Amino acid sequence: MIDEILNIIAEAAPEIRLELSTRRDHSATINPTGDSQLAVDIWVDNLLSNRILALDSVGSYASEERSELSISGEGFSVALDPLDGSSNLLSNNMMGTIIGIYDSQLPTSGRDLISAAYVLYGPITTMVVADSTSVTEYVLDQGKPIPLRENITLPKDPKIYGFGGRESEWSPKFNKYAETIKETLKLRYGGALISDINQILTYGGIFAYPGTSSSPQGKIRTLFEAHPVAYIIESAGGKSTNGEMSILDIEPDNLHSRTPFYAGNASFIESIQNL
Repeated sequence: MIDEILNIIAEAAPEIRLELSTRRDHSATINPTGDSQLAVDIWVDNLLSNRILALDSVGSYASEERSELSISGEGFSVALDPLDGSSNLLSNNMMGTIIGIYDSQLPTSGRDLISAAYVLYGPITTMVVADSTSVTEYVLDQGKPIPLRENITLPKDPKIYGFGGRESEWSPKFNKYAETIKETLKLRYGGALISDINQILTYGGIFAYPGTSSSPQGKIRTLFEAHPVAYIIESAGGKSTNGEMSILDIEPDNLHSRTPFYAGNASFIESIQNL
C-alpha cells in the first residue's frame, strides 16, 4: 500500500519536470504561510492530490499549498511539499518534492511516519525513500525507480554544511557555533531544503535553519518538510533536533506550524543540543 503512494510520485516525476519550463509565472495567490505561489506550485499540488486521494489506502492529504486537510476516507495520511524550492525555478536551480506518509490523522508526531521520500529534480531525476529498515536512492527512468544506492548511511567523515537564514538574524550562540563549523567543513547551500539534504546524505555534515530574530519559531514546515527529512536522516544513522528534542518528537498543533531545524551527522546535532 505504501508502494502505491510512492509509485504515484515516481510516475508523476517526468510530467512535473516537463511542466517546470512552462509554469514559471507567479500566480495571484499565496499559500497558507504567506509565500507567493508560482503557477507550477498549484499545478503540482493538484496533480498529486488527485492521484493520491484516489487510492483506497489513503484517507487524507495535506500540503503546504492548501490551508486544510483533504479527507477521502480511512487510511494513511499523506503530507507533501509538492515543489520544495520552487523559488529556484526562475534561476534554474534545483528543487524537489517531499513526501511524508503517516499512520495517523494530521497534525501528528513524526513518530507516526511509516515512510518518507523525496524526488530531486537535478541534472538527473532521483528519488530517496526511507522506511523503518533502510534508505535507498533510485534513478527515475521515465518514472520507473532503478536502485542507485542501497542501505545508505551518512558518511563517517563529514565534508559539508549548509545554514539557512541571514547571519545578522542568528542568535549569538548559533553565530559562535557556525564559526567553529566553518573551520572544518565546506559550505554548500542551494536554497532548497531537499537539495541541501541530498548533499548531506552524499557527503556527510550538517544542515541547519535555526530560529532567527524575525522567525523565532523557525522557517521549516514541520509536517511537510521537517518530519520527513528528519525521518530520512535518522534512518540513515544521523540525528535531528529543533534545539531541544528530535524533530520526530515534535507534535505540531496545526498543519502549517514551523520549527527550527538541524539535521546531519550525530556529533554535530549533539553539539547543537548542548548550546
